[in-house]
Amino acid sequence: MLPKERMLAAMEHREGDRVPVGELASDFEMTERVLGHPTYYRSKWREYKAEWEGRREDVAASYSRDIVDLARTLEWDFLVVPLVPARRHVYPKPEMLGEYRWRDASGKVWQYSPDSGGHAMLIEAPPMNVADIVLPKDFQVDESRLEAIAAAVRALGDTHFVVGRLPECTFPWDLTIGMEDFLMRMITQREFVQRATEAAVRQGEAWAAAMCDLGVDAVIECTDYCDNFGPMMGPKLFREFILPGIRRLGKVAHSKGKYFLKHTDGNTWAILDDMIAAGIDGWQGIQPSIGMDLKALKEKYCGKLCLFGGVNNETLIAGTPAEVMEEVEYAFRYAAPGGGYVLASGNTLQIGTKYENYVAMRKAARQFGTYPIVLPEVNCPGRPLSPVRPTDS
Repeated sequence: MLPKERMLAAMEHREGDRVPVGELASDFEMTERVLGHPTYYRSKWREYKAEWEGRREDVAASYSRDIVDLARTLEWDFLVVPLVPARRHVYPKPEMLGEYRWRDASGKVWQYSPDSGGHAMLIEAPPMNVADIVLPKDFQVDESRLEAIAAAVRALGDTHFVVGRLPECTFPWDLTIGMEDFLMRMITQREFVQRATEAAVRQGEAWAAAMCDLGVDAVIECTDYCDNFGPMMGPKLFREFILPGIRRLGKVAHSKGKYFLKHTDGNTWAILDDMIAAGIDGWQGIQPSIGMDLKALKEKYCGKLCLFGGVNNETLIAGTPAEVMEEVEYAFRYAAPGGGYVLASGNTLQIGTKYENYVAMRKAARQFGTYPIVLPEVNCPGRPLSPVRPTDS
């Protein structure tokens, strides 16, 4: 089967020739190890500096080339392609407040940690009220930001399952006032949260339509809602403020004949039923080590939700190849039969992921992943914990 056919079988809850594989993203460390040359793709500080210095075309070209090459080299069945920086006449430089701290043109202060290699974090935002939020009546997408997605569709659209990554828009704390204040205003200033979310979702709808029109097979929205214990805002506020946006994005994708995928890591037991009812077709971000056990997920959502995940990121980073293969075997034993399952890490190929561990993951996919799934009757504990299902509060 072609990679696209393999993925379509999984999305339709059918068994293909083997379990499909892929990743939401790969940080620059792993990408450079695989491809053998530097990349701007998810290079964080290097990418930020390049854009400030007016080298946006280099960044966009790297994304367009390197994501496709990763999918080919690692034999992924699906690839997720984000927006690239917009083409501008002038590329404003931020006000540097420290070696890795800066204030952007909107007044937001960001901090990057070279030790962790993660994304820059919003640490300070200027005051903002309801009147400061403009609702776009007819948001026009900037087509220059779609360049990498268009390149992926041209290169692999006939053979692979191409997913367009939407800007995060259903919980827009980083577009406004920061997470802590945004969560507080869900209680104290509901109108602010409603208006901010409405403005972001309208833009997300426009981006979803544009990506679908380019020829992707699915779109994915990647806002995180949960920590290790459940939704940060609680299930009730999630349903009030966030769930309507998920439903609207799904409607756009489905109206175009495409799939709608959702990423959110953490413990999602309390909101999974809601997201499925809202129209998500697949969920990526499964962390078995915090209670998102694939066996329990498959038993409850078989035929309702395509599951993407199975290997804990902490195992890929700090574990051994044997431990990685054990987790793949557990996932295949309990989640793969009948289809509706795609092998992936619990998040992305993060900084610190051992190359030999990811090689072991790919080896296990080939060794255990051919349908029908037949595994030896041996101890296969994996790394699951008992599912933790937070109370509905």
